[in-house]
Amino acid sequence: MKYGVNGQGYYGDFGGAYIPEMLYPNVEELRQQYLTIINDDEFKAEFNQLLKDYVGRPSPLYHAKRYSEKYGANIFLKREDLNHTGSHKINNAIGQILLAKRLGKKRIIAETGAGQHGVATATVCALMGIECVVYMGEVDMERQAPNVSRMKMLGAKVVPATSGSKTLKDATNEALRDWIGNPVDTHYIIGSVVGPYPYPDMVARFQSIISEETKKQLLEHTGNELPQYVMACVGGGSNAMGMFYHFLDDESVKLVAVEAAGKGVDSGHSAATTFLGREGVLHGSRTILMQTDDGQVVEPYSISAGLDYPGIGPQHAHLFKINRAQYVSVTDDEALQAGLLCSQMEGIIPAIESAHAIAYLEKMKFKPNDNVVICLSGRGDKDLDTYIKYFGY
Repeated sequence: MKYGVNGQGYYGDFGGAYIPEMLYPNVEELRQQYLTIINDDEFKAEFNQLLKDYVGRPSPLYHAKRYSEKYGANIFLKREDLNHTGSHKINNAIGQILLAKRLGKKRIIAETGAGQHGVATATVCALMGIECVVYMGEVDMERQAPNVSRMKMLGAKVVPATSGSKTLKDATNEALRDWIGNPVDTHYIIGSVVGPYPYPDMVARFQSIISEETKKQLLEHTGNELPQYVMACVGGGSNAMGMFYHFLDDESVKLVAVEAAGKGVDSGHSAATTFLGREGVLHGSRTILMQTDDGQVVEPYSISAGLDYPGIGPQHAHLFKINRAQYVSVTDDEALQAGLLCSQMEGIIPAIESAHAIAYLEKMKFKPNDNVVICLSGRGDKDLDTYIKYFGY
């Protein structure tokens, strides 16, 4: 695969495993075994069976007719919001819990921002009867309270991260500390295409089901499996990587990744990593991240807890640097307005993360026959409180 990872765990200049020595055994065990395990026929059969019968895949590719009229192109929404637990996160959580079982792990840890990955992880741990601890920033726990309740109901222990900005970055730091302290029996289910190699590749492979299905569904809808545009929101970037994966080598397909501009890219309250960031190391991989001149991580901001991350996955950093994908950003206001429009035009309330991707339609020009696929990565139930406060309902 032209844009895939090399044998050293790099995508061009980005990737690798920059980890403390104490984490080396954990990561090395994964690196040596993950491909053998996930390519095993028995593993694939169990993974695909759970995706079908438990998650409810394939998720529909919906032709949004009113949107198509408004924007002058064929707009399709890949409905990851209809998955069990309400987002794309479950695809990766199922893949990793099956991997952890085969590695003989007895305890699972995870980090979460919007809570969707935490819910997905708590769900698969309940399914498999495995202990689950989820780290979540204190700020995110407040703004995503329904998801915290769901995790607890599923039997997970939710631990607040009280340092730094008390958001996703800090939850990740806490989870890594836990893993260092419990290397033998614990598997860390990272929720995005971030972290030390092999995580970015492993998570992308589990999420690639999104684009795999999309190609078949587009062929049914349009007679052509390749669209003109594929769009997705990006924080760490797992839904985007899953959405882009099987289109990467087809360079006629334009890939558009939408980051969170927050209150504006120059406002000091933003998470537009590719615009504001520089190359450096974050959470175990070389990537692009928001940092000060002396290399301290800059606190990101987005109204959307799932995009509130100061970096992007290393494969995204590579696609950005070589111009294979276009990285753009959308403000809080634009995303919230797009979420309302989608609700009232298509009868679908999107997660605020996904609304960022939808919002960028306003800034694009299409030809009438263009086929445009947007990953609707999650549903908006978790964000109703934020929407209600913003619109004053």
